[in-house]
Amino acid sequence: MRALTLIPFLLATPATAWQATVADICTLTHETDTAHVHLTFAPTKPLYTLAITRKGAPWPDDPWFAIRFVGPNEITISTDKHALSDNGQTLNVADSGFSNVLDGLQFNAKALAGTATQGEAIDLTGAAPEVAKFRACTTGQLS
Repeated sequence: MRALTLIPFLLATPATAWQATVADICTLTHETDTAHVHLTFAPTKPLYTLAITRKGAPWPDDPWFAIRFVGPNEITISTDKHALSDNGQTLNVADSGFSNVLDGLQFNAKALAGTATQGEAIDLTGAAPEVAKFRACTTGQLS
């Protein structure tokens, strides 16, 4: 993924708690007023996925997707290898490595996820301990 700067057009929304589930396929989920965030890790592949499902207008069919993590360990990552599903409501990204995404979620305050023309602000309050649980799944160090 290459670094890009997102236009600061995203507004914060209240959120419910982050939740990690450790199983054959591990998940990390979070709900906001405008979107549902769902990460998975399948250890047998290994493959990570990220799906951001919008509750309102669908995602535009733009040429790139990026996430800018805002906080003490800021990083921006992007890709042109995303796909839309559910009539454009869900934006999907898959990769064999997500360490930058997990670092961004665990060590920052906010994520600004978007395409060239639209985005979602995601509050990362409470994400760190759940990301740590999710990471335990990815390293095989489950307790």
